[in-house]
Amino acid sequence: MRLSILDHGHRRRAKLFMALTAKRSGVATPDIVKLLLYRPGVFARPLLELTAPAMRGPSYWTAAEREYLAMATAQVHECPFCVVTHTELVRIAGPGELDPEDPASARPELRAVRTFVEGVSRDRADAAVVAAVPPHAVAEALRVNLVWNIVNRLANAFGFVLREGQLETGTRSLHRFGYRFPGFLIAEGPRTDLAAAAARLGDDLPEPLRSYVTTVREASSRVTDADVEALKTAGYREDEIFEATVAAAVGAALRSFEAAKRAVRAD
Repeated sequence: MRLSILDHGHRRRAKLFMALTAKRSGVATPDIVKLLLYRPGVFARPLLELTAPAMRGPSYWTAAEREYLAMATAQVHECPFCVVTHTELVRIAGPGELDPEDPASARPELRAVRTFVEGVSRDRADAAVVAAVPPHAVAEALRVNLVWNIVNRLANAFGFVLREGQLETGTRSLHRFGYRFPGFLIAEGPRTDLAAAAARLGDDLPEPLRSYVTTVREASSRVTDADVEALKTAGYREDEIFEATVAAAVGAALRSFEAAKRAVRAD
C-alpha cells in the first residue's frame, strides 16, 4: 500500500474487525478491505451500494459471467491484483460454466458484451458490437464495468498486492457474502458526493498533482511509489492524496459510463 493511512488509519471498530477476521482466518487483511473500511463515507458506501446489486443481484448475466466481465475490465487496466482475483472468482461463482482463459467458452452474447466493455474502458465505446444483445443486459454489463473501472484504478494507484492465502480466503468471502459488508462497518462518517468531487479536479490543478491525477485517469498501472512520494514532498497530506485519487478514478469511470450510455442510445 502506498499510503500508510490505508494500513493504519482506520477507526477503532474497523481495526477490531480486521484484527478478529485476520486471526480467525490466519490471513492478513486484503488491501481492498483496508480501502473499503477507511473513511467509508468517502468511498465505500456509495461504491458498495452499486457493487452488490451489479455483481450478485438479479441479472441477465450469471454471477460467473459478471466476474468474467470484471476480469476483462481489469485486463484493460493492467491491474494484476484484480485480474487474478476475478479469474479465480469466475471459477468459484460458476464451476465448469466458463473457462476464464478460453474466450470460446463464453456464449456469443457474453463475447460481444466483453468486447463492448473493453472498448468502454478505453473510452472507445462501440455500440454496434452489442446490437444483438438485449438492451437491459447491456445496461447491466455497463454497471459491472463502472464498478471495476473505478476499483482497478484505485488498486493500481494504491499499489494493491495479494499476500499468501489472500486469494483463496478473499475470493470465497466475496462470493459468499455477495460483495456486502456489515452495515456497522460502513456507516461511519458523512457521505461524500464523489461525482461533484471528481468535477472539481479540473485542468487548473498545480503540479505535481495534475500529472498524478492524469495518470490515475488515463494509465493507472503507471502510477509508481515515486509519484506518491513526489506529492508528499510537495506538501500534500495522505488524506488529500487519497481523496484526489478516489475522485480521479470515479470521474474517469463515470465519464466512460455516460459516453457508453449515449452511444447505446444513439445506435
